[in-house]
Amino acid sequence: MSAKQIMSAQEISRAITRIAHEIVERNRGVEGLLLAGIHTRGAPLARRLADQIADFEGNQVPVGDLDIGLYRDDLASRSRPVVRSSQMPVDINGRNVVLVDDVIFTGRTVRAALDALTDLGRPRLVQLVALLDRGHRELPIRPDYVGKNVPTALSEKVKVRLQEVDGCDEVVLISGEAEE
Repeated sequence: MSAKQIMSAQEISRAITRIAHEIVERNRGVEGLLLAGIHTRGAPLARRLADQIADFEGNQVPVGDLDIGLYRDDLASRSRPVVRSSQMPVDINGRNVVLVDDVIFTGRTVRAALDALTDLGRPRLVQLVALLDRGHRELPIRPDYVGKNVPTALSEKVKVRLQEVDGCDEVVLISGEAEE
């Protein structure tokens, strides 16, 4: 088993800055915008994006945390799902909601997030941010904003580490281990 860093802390920071600008451009500002981070690592990424947007726009975008634990289609095969509450600081009805996750792989996490989101209301528009896109989609889901595209083998695993959760910022590609 070998590990190779594919994004450094500086590269993660640059990707977040670029994505923050792209979000504001595509949405023509921040009016009616809500960032929703998917637990666990999408939530701190959403907060970082909101902080970047506030730095150059002067307005703070509301940030919510979205738990998808009970919406996963592999719930029966998992041992005891960890359930957290979803927290949205504003009503999502009629808003442009930007879902934020660390890695997009099969698309199943995003499908679960869309189900969780629609239980909270009806957004005007839903967009998707993925810090890393590793391909291998099983569902027709594509991110609107991507930090980095990294073609991977199915036998490889991608590990995103963030300061808020793991004590450091990096993305590592691990060979010789199947994706969880």
